[in-house]
Amino acid sequence: MMGLLALLLAATLGLQPALADGLTPKAKRELAARNGGVDNDPEYDPATTTRMFRVSPGPSSLPPGQVASRIKDIAQLQSSRDNQLVGYGLVIGLAGSGDSLRNSPFTEQSIRAMLENLGIATEGGSARAKNVAAVIVTANMPPYVQSGARIDIDVSSMGDATSLAGGTLIMTPLKAADGEIYAVGQGAVIVSGFIAQGQAQQLTQGVPTAGRVPNGAIVERQVKAEFDDQSTLTLQLRNPDFSTAIRIADAINDYTSQRFGMRVAAERDSRTVQIRRPRNVSAARFYAEIENLVVESDTPARVVIDERTGTIVIGNDVKISRVAISHGTLTVRITEAPRVVQPEPFSKGETAVEPFTAIDASRPNGRVAVLDGPDLQTLVSGLNRLGVKPDGIIAILQGIKSAGALQADLVLQ
Repeated sequence: MMGLLALLLAATLGLQPALADGLTPKAKRELAARNGGVDNDPEYDPATTTRMFRVSPGPSSLPPGQVASRIKDIAQLQSSRDNQLVGYGLVIGLAGSGDSLRNSPFTEQSIRAMLENLGIATEGGSARAKNVAAVIVTANMPPYVQSGARIDIDVSSMGDATSLAGGTLIMTPLKAADGEIYAVGQGAVIVSGFIAQGQAQQLTQGVPTAGRVPNGAIVERQVKAEFDDQSTLTLQLRNPDFSTAIRIADAINDYTSQRFGMRVAAERDSRTVQIRRPRNVSAARFYAEIENLVVESDTPARVVIDERTGTIVIGNDVKISRVAISHGTLTVRITEAPRVVQPEPFSKGETAVEPFTAIDASRPNGRVAVLDGPDLQTLVSGLNRLGVKPDGIIAILQGIKSAGALQADLVLQ
């Protein structure tokens, strides 16, 4: 009866029930903090430790232009890089759409070399087949890939073949920059484009001279990587920014101060953050914990213009100082309309063609607009009021930048 009353009294006063060792959870946390964190705990086992995090479902209060992102989405490990592979091979089985051996002599030489390697003599003969194409094979080998794994490969024709549809890539060694063979590719080529040709017309859709072989290469040699032995991890931001680098370091230090009782991250520059791995935890497990931390990423204001396609991308933080713009173009239209002159009946005149040229010049009424872009929506609305096409907007943005009114970087592609 007395024990029941004691429990009821503890619940009423909001006290924490003591554990078997006589310490409350709060007391154990304070004791661990005074002892220097979990690194000094001989019974700490990261494989069996359970952690609980709270995710707030409330609305975001981030400033405009900032996005809450995971560290894994905005940065990557310096050691986690792909390795490019390249090789030369042959695609066979083409339905008359391969290389013409007269215009692509290297294809014939490759066919002879391949047959000789297979033990088939080719001396004295001449090949005129159109079902073989010489190709360049490329691939990206992901980091930490092991021998026996499969990777995708890309196949591109290097001769005058018209299509690789229906072809099969035969065994092709793939080399890295050091000249060593790291993978071997082979398999059926998948082509998304097609070509249809008749006597008077030809229709081509996509790029039929390039294709892909999913899981077409087998890794024969792995790149040496000792990730688990690294005591220092280096993060590289995909979009360099000092503010984002500092926020990543602060987020990691806040987490490790509570988790391990120590600060481990330090920003080096706008692209690099170095992290010291705590003891008693593997590099893979440690990075798996910190890569899901959420930070506020930031990017500088930027306007990207692709003059070839007329594409304009305006960032959210782009602002324009108050400026007046007048945009108008002069249109000159030249029309050739030759006239046929007929002679009088029963005369000795001849039918002749008399040239006639009509020239029309017009200048549409140029509009004057005042732009003051405190945000992206106001800026776009002001540009739309001018009623100009994308090429005109490109010229306007370049003029605004030259006038010093565009508060952003202007990137031309």
